[in-house]
Amino acid sequence: MDLRPSCLCLFNIILLAGPACGLQITSTGPTSIEKASGETVKLDCQFTLAAEDSGPLDIEWSLQPSDNQKKEEVVIVYSGDRAFEHYYEPLKGRVHFNSPDPKNGDASMNIMGLKATDTGTYQCKVKKVPGISSRKILLTVMVRPSKPRCYAEGQTHAGKDMVLRCSSVEGTQPLQYIWERTTGNKLLPPLAVLVGGTMSLRNATEAASGTYKCIAKNRIGTEECLVEVNITQPPNTAGVIAGVVICILLVLILLALLLFCCCRARNKKKYEKEIAYEIREDVPPPKSRVSTARSFTSVGSQRSSLGSMSPSNLHEYTKPQYDKIPSEEYERPPSHAPIPPPSRMAGPNLSRMGAIPVMVPAQNRDGSIV
Repeated sequence: MDLRPSCLCLFNIILLAGPACGLQITSTGPTSIEKASGETVKLDCQFTLAAEDSGPLDIEWSLQPSDNQKKEEVVIVYSGDRAFEHYYEPLKGRVHFNSPDPKNGDASMNIMGLKATDTGTYQCKVKKVPGISSRKILLTVMVRPSKPRCYAEGQTHAGKDMVLRCSSVEGTQPLQYIWERTTGNKLLPPLAVLVGGTMSLRNATEAASGTYKCIAKNRIGTEECLVEVNITQPPNTAGVIAGVVICILLVLILLALLLFCCCRARNKKKYEKEIAYEIREDVPPPKSRVSTARSFTSVGSQRSSLGSMSPSNLHEYTKPQYDKIPSEEYERPPSHAPIPPPSRMAGPNLSRMGAIPVMVPAQNRDGSIV
């Protein structure tokens, strides 16, 4: 009689402190799995039943809490010959049993479209009274690095220090950054210092110009970016300062000339107005015109007074000739049109009409007789 099965059952009872001769999970795969995000993973859970396991079959997958303050989350359940796959909302639609009929001994679970939040410890529990058994698997979902961002900081002049930076926003740690040069001799400058995703170029020279590539990598994948570096000679500071000073002086000179021209034009306009006012004050009043009929009336009225004058007294009234037109030396006001000279009548015509020569006394500006 072979006693090895009985001894094996006794050994399991002593060490495992549980029913060892009934239901057993026979999976021997790894209990720790690493997968990349977006992939599909199979969490293996194979089991066997014993003859004494006569109760209903129940299979339950659950996500174990990361600490004691959180509760266990049921992910998927098989009970009463039916599968229930919508217990856990974050995995809804992405989890199902590997076998369409788990009661045949395959309680494995598949998770599709893995995400970083799916990381955790999953437990497979199979129960068929009186047998019960469980198995835990640690799943780690790793995220490949996102496309890094490369950029340069600092002055790009020869003799100055500058820094090249490279960083990925996403990616499972540890992330590793590698700098390479893609142009020239493809060697990094001798004074380059690498710290993480940062490369410092100290006392940069024109020889350091070129294209640099940064590679971000982890155990899942790699991503890279490029940055262009162009080291130039520093500008001539003295020449720039001199040019600025000259430009400022030219602007000041132009402003001074403009101000001078404005003041001169203003003074000239003021002077012209003053001259115009003086000319208007010096212009005599216009000579009054008397109609012929009025002349005849005044002549007739004065005939008696002048008839008694002797020729000897007439020389006193011959000083100026009042029948002449005023001298044209006076400037006419610019705002008045020239006055046409009065028409003259010949002496014989006046005598024929009965006119008598009369001396008109001179008048000053206010109209009084001189």
